[in-house]
Amino acid sequence: MLKIDGDRIYLKELEQSDWRGVHSYASHELSSRYQVWGPNTEEESINFVRLAVEDGRRKPRTRFLFVIINKGDDKVIGAVDLIIKDIHNRAGAMGYIIHPDLWGNGYATEASKQLIHYGFRELKLHRIQATCNPENIASIKVLEKIGMTTEGRMRNHLKIKEG
Repeated sequence: MLKIDGDRIYLKELEQSDWRGVHSYASHELSSRYQVWGPNTEEESINFVRLAVEDGRRKPRTRFLFVIINKGDDKVIGAVDLIIKDIHNRAGAMGYIIHPDLWGNGYATEASKQLIHYGFRELKLHRIQATCNPENIASIKVLEKIGMTTEGRMRNHLKIKEG
């Protein structure tokens, strides 16, 4: 079981038993505001975790999904995801999510830095990108804090909820 240790949190590879922790944020309306999914039912969260665990077993492995664990109480507070989009060119894409009750505490920044470090050092990636809804100012700030730069705007790229 892969574990990445940090100061206040650690990242742990997702296991099926983590579904309740995942559901605690995935069922929250604020968490899914800028997502194509959610808020999730219990069944949707269970299925999401099952599929993500299966993805983690594929060879070659192209998905690395970690739950973010708060060291203070050992509870799931969110997740980070790294997907290898192009093996030959060593290019990946990352994302993160934090339970809304914990927004503004720097957890997304800390977890994302850990994930990027893992992607470059351990997976030997050359490039890691992220996308973000331009209305999601807090997420834009996280991406800036972890050293990402804006390269452009993708218009009408993804349908979020009704629009």
